[in-house]
Amino acid sequence: MITRHLSEKIIALRKQFPVLSLTGPRQTGKTTLLKSIYKDLPYITLEDIDNRTNAMQDPRGFLSNFPNGVVLDEVQNTPELFSYIQGIVDDKDIHIVLSGSQNFLLSEKINQSLAGRTAILKLLPFSVDELSGTKHEPKTWEAFVFNGGYPRLYDKQIMPADFYPAYINTYIEKDVRQIKNIENLNSFSMFLKLCAGRIGQVLNIQSIASDAGISPNTAKAWLSVLEASYIIHFLQPHHKNYNKRLIKSPKLYFYDTGVACSLLGLENVSQLTSHYLKGGLFENFIINEFIKRKLNAGKNSNTFYWLSKDQKEIDLLIEEANRLIPIEIKSGQTRNASFFSNLIYWKKLSGQAENLSVVYGGNEDIKTTAGNYIGWKNSAKALSQD
Repeated sequence: MITRHLSEKIIALRKQFPVLSLTGPRQTGKTTLLKSIYKDLPYITLEDIDNRTNAMQDPRGFLSNFPNGVVLDEVQNTPELFSYIQGIVDDKDIHIVLSGSQNFLLSEKINQSLAGRTAILKLLPFSVDELSGTKHEPKTWEAFVFNGGYPRLYDKQIMPADFYPAYINTYIEKDVRQIKNIENLNSFSMFLKLCAGRIGQVLNIQSIASDAGISPNTAKAWLSVLEASYIIHFLQPHHKNYNKRLIKSPKLYFYDTGVACSLLGLENVSQLTSHYLKGGLFENFIINEFIKRKLNAGKNSNTFYWLSKDQKEIDLLIEEANRLIPIEIKSGQTRNASFFSNLIYWKKLSGQAENLSVVYGGNEDIKTTAGNYIGWKNSAKALSQD
């Protein structure tokens, strides 16, 4: 089993919270991770119809079967349990784990019944950091972007071309129908592919709605569905103005580039090398790596982008307590001094003295007078102040 970096945080939080909630996309290894940590607690999946029926018809009686605690998977299927869980953890010294793959449904119930009582964590697919040093460590960024990070691909050695169409179809048939009653699933499937074609672009609701043949309000609702079920996420523009910021709309990215590659019709890695979205997919991959590092530490994402009135753009801006870290992302292996031009512009405008970094498609880390080139495997070095 490949060690998940989130495991340390889960172990630490068990001692501090009566309830722990773990969400994330389907098949990211939530069950495997929780079973490996909570060997002393029974595991119950509420996708099982018998378990779900018992929990819905007699919540108090169902929970009484687990006096020492329990791991409840896909718990968003039984919202009746949440208020009873609140009563139990308030009265008894036990630990209950909640797991689910639908962020909106789970978060809504937690906020209503378990606010202040639960630690909330997210598990995304494998990061390059997690695969580093294992037999699955990617040799090229193209291979990782095409394969994606879903554990089953590596555990069962399934080809991406076989895994992702089935994964996407299951997601559409199961999660989409549960979150929102979408009658025309064919139109939704087409909409999902259109989203993949807009990776790294500023979101234009009118444009994507027009191309999909739906209303802007429907497009907004469908984007919410995709976000709630961990298919897409949005990179917000940084809020600080500097008297130059123009854009207010977010950029669209996928939580896993393997899903995006499948939706784009890519069947092998060689097709990726010449694809028009090669740069966007690399950018998506690197941004995801920074988000995963933050989430695996049990913290919220702190990533943004920045665009000025004269179209000077910073691909990634990481906000920390006392500093902003600007990062440019370039898929090519050839280094070019022009990669630093927007970073230098931002540095002058912001007055920040932070070192400038370009994460690129090469392997070498090189320091220059303009800033640092950081290879794709070592992107975390962009966070260093050295």
